[in-house]
Amino acid sequence: MMSPISQMKRPEHAPYPKLTTKQVEENILPQLNQWALSNGLIMADKDNISKANVAPTTVFPTSVPAKVFENAKTLQKTYNQLYAQVSNSDWLMNETKKLVHSDPDFTGKLYAMAQKCDSQQTLKLGLFRSDYLIDQKSQQIKQVEFNTVSVSFAGLSTKVGEMHSFLNSLGAYDSSDEMKMFYEGMGELPVSESSVFMPRGLARAFTMYQSMNSETKKEKAVIAFIVEPNETNLFDQKAVEFNLLRLYGIKSIRLTFEEALKDLEYSKFDDKKRMVHKKTGKEIAVVYYRTGYTTGDYFNESCWKSREFLENSYAIKAPTVDIQLAGSKKVQQLLTQDETLNKFIDDEATKNELVKTFVKIYPLDDSKLGQEGKKLALACTSNNAKYVLKPQREGGGNNIYKDEIPKFLKTIDEKEWDSYILMEMIDAKPSSENYLVRDGKLTKEPVISELGIYGTILFDKESIRSNEYAGSLLRTKLSSSNEGGVVAGFGTVDSMCLV
Repeated sequence: MMSPISQMKRPEHAPYPKLTTKQVEENILPQLNQWALSNGLIMADKDNISKANVAPTTVFPTSVPAKVFENAKTLQKTYNQLYAQVSNSDWLMNETKKLVHSDPDFTGKLYAMAQKCDSQQTLKLGLFRSDYLIDQKSQQIKQVEFNTVSVSFAGLSTKVGEMHSFLNSLGAYDSSDEMKMFYEGMGELPVSESSVFMPRGLARAFTMYQSMNSETKKEKAVIAFIVEPNETNLFDQKAVEFNLLRLYGIKSIRLTFEEALKDLEYSKFDDKKRMVHKKTGKEIAVVYYRTGYTTGDYFNESCWKSREFLENSYAIKAPTVDIQLAGSKKVQQLLTQDETLNKFIDDEATKNELVKTFVKIYPLDDSKLGQEGKKLALACTSNNAKYVLKPQREGGGNNIYKDEIPKFLKTIDEKEWDSYILMEMIDAKPSSENYLVRDGKLTKEPVISELGIYGTILFDKESIRSNEYAGSLLRTKLSSSNEGGVVAGFGTVDSMCLV
């Protein structure tokens, strides 16, 4: 799904179209909104999910060095395998146990669930995304985080790339009356394959489940999407769901945690705990979580009971609880240490490539490195503010930045500090040329962009059945905003112009 690569020499940075705000409002916004509404680049209205609005997006694609993108793509399968190994290890459970006392209501409950899980299903499915910022000094990708649960925007990422390509082909970016393709010869406008490749990962797991259970007919099995009530990012998920049916003939059902507990049951015909939908009799081959990554997703005890019920079933889970725990910020911090990385990777060249993507991350425990981390955290001021404090949570809005760090730490018991990590902020170069469209409003301020690379891996303790790159995502936010989550209200979906 890549546009043709021009044989002309590319500039170091593709320029943005030189259009006035009035030209953007009059000539581009109507086309952008119409394309988005017609093609599903939309999100449900937060006040009324039966209505839809254009998803937060950029007007122009953003320049990304092609060599940086290729580097990130190449590393994804290595990262997939690394986190698969971590999830299979006793080391993970030993390290997670240390966090239980400081985060009993989330990490503690997930840890307890992992310890007592008795599922007979040995296969695990990882649907991952590794997020990066480009350090402006080294022009090297630096990892922001590695996501192992409920990774989003595989659907909308494809659509925003298609929209930018459409606007370019239409000539909407040309300031003259000739309506030429502005980006012709300047760079490649790739369209992310994520809306196809992520469903392929789910389909591989579905097919493997069938091969393990020959009596399970394809038409009698489904993939269960476990979702939030009143999900605003519905249409991103629907793109994955529709492609499962269109490309593989695989049907899906959508259930909240409470609905799963009420509407599913274990089969009475064997002791494997095969899961069946009571109303339709459909067998659940794969459980795909699009929720469950933060405390708010478990808003009552039945949600926790439902997660345990699903975890103990024979369905293949994406992810299992141990895969989710492998994606914690504490694990990310520990993997930046040689003694930890050496447990999982023997090849020096491979290890060196991963290390290039690391920034300094400190624990806030009683170790020597932790003591150094505490001193740095308490010394953060407005004049010395190059760190971010991260909890063991996913989703936007959880982090504490810069000079707010010492203020926050003084509000909690020091015994709880070790549930946080202190991460050096990445010095990404802002751009001041793009427009953002959010809630129908057009803004033009300095922005920075975060590159996400998707990956899928199907594995058990003995072997890896498949391991693949699964597309890309670009999210762009105001440089004045610390957070970048689109659903959380901080960023926009974007696409790349490779230069």
